Amino acid sequence: MPEYLAPGVFVEETSFRAKSIEGVSTTTTGFVGPCRYGPLDIEPDVITSLVEFERVYGSKAQLAFSEGTLDNYMWNAVRAFFEEGGKRLYVSRIFNPVSGADLSGYAAAQSDFVAGSPPSGHFHVRARFPGAAGNGRVTITLQLGPSRLDTNSSPAVLRGATDRDIVYIDFPGSPPAHPDGFYHARQDPISKAWSFKPGDGSASLTIADLGAVGTSVRTVTATVTFESAEGDLPTFVAAELPLDPLHTSAGTPDSLFAYFAAEPASQARARSIPIVITMGDPDATTLGDGNDGLDVFDALTGTGSPPLSPPDILVANLVRDDATVAERSLFLLLTGGNDGKIPLADNYLGTVDAKDRATGLRAFEAIEDISIVAAPGSSYADTNQSRSTIGHLINHAEKMRYRIAVVDSVKGQTVAEVRKLRGVYDSSHAAFYYPWVKIIDPVTQQENHYPPSGFVAGIYARNDIERAVYKAPANEVVNLAIGFETMLNKAQQEVLNPEGVNCFRYFEGRGMRLWGARTMSSDPEWKYVNIRRYFAYLERSIDKGTQWAVFEPNGERLWANVRSTVADFLLNEWQNGALLGDKPEKAYFVKCDRSTMSQNDLDNGRLICLVGVAALKPAEFVIFRIGQWTADRKI
Repeated sequence: MPEYLAPGVFVEETSFRAKSIEGVSTTTTGFVGPCRYGPLDIEPDVITSLVEFERVYGSKAQLAFSEGTLDNYMWNAVRAFFEEGGKRLYVSRIFNPVSGADLSGYAAAQSDFVAGSPPSGHFHVRARFPGAAGNGRVTITLQLGPSRLDTNSSPAVLRGATDRDIVYIDFPGSPPAHPDGFYHARQDPISKAWSFKPGDGSASLTIADLGAVGTSVRTVTATVTFESAEGDLPTFVAAELPLDPLHTSAGTPDSLFAYFAAEPASQARARSIPIVITMGDPDATTLGDGNDGLDVFDALTGTGSPPLSPPDILVANLVRDDATVAERSLFLLLTGGNDGKIPLADNYLGTVDAKDRATGLRAFEAIEDISIVAAPGSSYADTNQSRSTIGHLINHAEKMRYRIAVVDSVKGQTVAEVRKLRGVYDSSHAAFYYPWVKIIDPVTQQENHYPPSGFVAGIYARNDIERAVYKAPANEVVNLAIGFETMLNKAQQEVLNPEGVNCFRYFEGRGMRLWGARTMSSDPEWKYVNIRRYFAYLERSIDKGTQWAVFEPNGERLWANVRSTVADFLLNEWQNGALLGDKPEKAYFVKCDRSTMSQNDLDNGRLICLVGVAALKPAEFVIFRIGQWTADRKI
């Protein structure tokens, strides 16, 4: 209660309404599997289009595993998801290295650029992530900006430069007062006075030494470009980066090494920057104070291994005055990247390291929004590994409670083999789909078959958006399909449907359709996909919408508020047609009072609310009974 300590008029805002519950999203999907490129242990970010996926995870090109080349099932599943109506997707990329080395599968420059004298050692460039898409060309272009020295002022003023910049100072006159060349610009943090340290170890210069009219002070920056060898990734460009590794002046861009560090400043950069640049130990993530921008400049323009060209020619080209652009470029080829081995079930399951960096399905445990999970392509063959992967997928959905796993049949299976595989599992948090979908392969332009999960997840989303989550996601057109791996007939589906195998069928005049909506559960209460998904929607919405009640005084007032909050939410569901019953009291009930809680519950801080809903089952079998009728007969 507010305190009133002095006379006056006090106006307070108050609410006369119960708290409200907002329905959660049911269309957000998570895919786990191998890709051409991209992060492995960084928290996945939401993807809203195929273009966004390609920007991070590479193109549609096939994956060249050590055991052989396979179709890019992940890319095709993502394409199918968005084409069928999906909106939001998370991707957890997995990778199974050929060897146990830390950087196995990573593309790297085969020759480090070694400076002639600086203590920094090697200049090392590698791909940030494993994969053949990391092979490509890195171009580092050194550039000179405009002069930053204003000699018209007295004393001269340096404008637009920042502490630790590398600058080229050109003195007028012949001979010049001081040697032309590259200097390390430093600014005292207190006095703000500038000093310029030359690379030969001689005494530093001051602004007063630069005061002659005609003197120019031009900053040196680097622009880095990465081009994937096979066009898997869009060209990446980072422009005008300072050279000094410790360049931290406020308001300035990161240095070359801070920007391309092995552990960047943000996860957004870690996902999007395709290469890593370090000096010294190739595995190092930081640089010591002994490295300054002049060391970096020497490493870039000094003798290479083998020499690129004499350093004086490099410097002359960089500072030439007769060109419209003063720059010099170095080129490095990144090679050795590979797609590793075919992932195992443990790769799909994933791990969590000491820094809480998760891979595989474990990466989805921290993302609450996901409602649908799938592992496209994991069942391209019927092996113990693929069966274990299905088990991991189902266990993940059950563990996370509000999710459903979309399980693919194995490519090329017969009806008998599908029945045998389906019989291994029993879960209301999973749905099984058969057969694989035939489309035109965008790589070969030939007919090919791809796993159903990408198409099904998109149909789930489309169904929820156009209709509602309580409507069964079936009798829906498969937009991309030109056929199916097996063209099932009614008799075959009569064998599969009772066992919880959801089939794709072709109907003349009605196209290619998803024709099943059952879970993999033997419990008739949870037989239908829409019932499982609708209850997940209700439970999660109530879960999120009643968090305000935690630690509130556990009495009649709170119970009434909880009852009103949940009842209002369910009333809205009934009005939208989601519940069975011609009156609200027939469609649902909410109890939260002494009849649902004992004194022991109250003493132990428990509030128990009992909720019942009359959910709508799908009209799976539509039956019309027709008989003969006479005109004078009464019903």
